[in-house]
Amino acid sequence: MLKTDDYRVKPGSRVNLKKWATRYEGDLEREKAEQRFVALRTPLNDLQERLYSEGRRSLLVVFQAMDAGGKDSTVRKVFGPVNPAGCRVTSFKAPSALERAHDFLWRVHAAAPRAGNIGVFNRSHYEDVLIARVKNLVPEKVWKKRYDHINDFERLLTDEGTAVVKFFLHITKGYQKQRLQRRLDRPDKHWKFNPEDLTERARWHEYQKAFEVALSRSSTKACPWYIVPAERRWFRNLLVRQVIVEKLRAMNPKHPDVTFDASKIVIE
Repeated sequence: MLKTDDYRVKPGSRVNLKKWATRYEGDLEREKAEQRFVALRTPLNDLQERLYSEGRRSLLVVFQAMDAGGKDSTVRKVFGPVNPAGCRVTSFKAPSALERAHDFLWRVHAAAPRAGNIGVFNRSHYEDVLIARVKNLVPEKVWKKRYDHINDFERLLTDEGTAVVKFFLHITKGYQKQRLQRRLDRPDKHWKFNPEDLTERARWHEYQKAFEVALSRSSTKACPWYIVPAERRWFRNLLVRQVIVEKLRAMNPKHPDVTFDASKIVIE
């Protein structure tokens, strides 16, 4: 199995994304990785069922990446076989007028997973220290305070029974260009292309800096960040699924005790 801890941002460390790989170049072969990925489906489903039946705790999985970093496809591949009754995916877009009238965590807290469920955030509360910072949507004195607010929020979730694990899907600017070009070259992918993505792409280095600070300031023992080399999708998918299975195993959810003796029940 992979040593997932190699990809975990240690609490208190200072992240320099140039020192983190975007493309897996290790000894694990693609065929073996894909076999392991499939094999992890059974424990993932079993653990989710136990979490759902236990009905006391939950798991929040956060994904962040640059545009075209693979968030959608990762969620689809990793969680595809999961029972949708116990899993909810939330994608955070630009806040509505109602959401802007509240604190920045208001809409996020409302989307946190209920007991027994897995919640998946495709983008998240971290947009408020990423895009809000890069595009000057709020003053610096405002977004600087948000790192502590986010850490306190995630601590609240864990104290109340929601485990949190976070993934940054790491790619290069060159890889992003390839993925954006693919969307232009294929008519069936045009719907995924937004011309505004090119404006954001021009701010690549500003976003990289913003991500470095966010990853450094908010990777904690209880709520860690994992920096995933995302340019080999077969490796990306395996690493994410394995981390999630490990997190669920550590939670060790259990089916609830029943109040009847099944051996004495006869169904006529």
